[in-house]
Amino acid sequence: MTPTVDIRRADDRAKTKIDWLDSKHSFSFGGQYEPDNTHHGLLLVNNDDIVRPGTGFDTHPHRDMEIITWVLRGSLVHQDSTGHSGVIYPGLAQRMSAGRGILHSEKNDSWTLTGEQSHSDPVRFVQMWVVPDEAGIEPGYQQLEIDDELLRGRLVTIASGMPEHSDQAAITIHNKHAALHGARMQAGDTVELPSAPYLHLFVPRGEVTLEGAGPLHEGDAVRFTASGGQRVTATGPAEILVWEMHAGLAAA
Repeated sequence: MTPTVDIRRADDRAKTKIDWLDSKHSFSFGGQYEPDNTHHGLLLVNNDDIVRPGTGFDTHPHRDMEIITWVLRGSLVHQDSTGHSGVIYPGLAQRMSAGRGILHSEKNDSWTLTGEQSHSDPVRFVQMWVVPDEAGIEPGYQQLEIDDELLRGRLVTIASGMPEHSDQAAITIHNKHAALHGARMQAGDTVELPSAPYLHLFVPRGEVTLEGAGPLHEGDAVRFTASGGQRVTATGPAEILVWEMHAGLAAA
């Protein structure tokens, strides 16, 4: 495999904008189909979503997908057909395994149980989909809060199916070739990217500098092959999400 560094700028992403949703897609999604932009490694979806208060995604189905949601601001209410429900907020790692089939909804957490509006803030989150090792598994759900101190200035394993991360990852995913790492950074903080056949670096907030490639701004992403070890340095408050993948889609 030839080492490559493919920078994808924020403004080049496909967009879905309707009255309640502002969504930006790193890969083909829904009606925004690009045949040469369907995935990288095992990652099929990296959506950067803003949902208005009192709105959200009504109940809809999924199948054979590991879906990880990472909230940047605000809070999101999750409910699914297996009986799981909860509020996802910044620093809470959450994974839903669609398995052989699941229904779920995701709404901006802006309403109290009595139906009164509790706030008027949008929720912004990144939702990422990777394929599982095996089709037709039991649907499932997992969440765990990551201490803010852990995320400051270093990469923390948010989700992983890799055996070597079994005692490090906040939550697990059903793919032994993939892991998601994240960091919250201040100006001058530097982290080193892991080495893997496929890496995906996303900057959901702030600005950083990638060694050998220059500045990356909010919403920018980088797709690496046969790479790793590059240093990422924050030029101000920033957050990064890094997928480490040791297989491609065909080998999943």
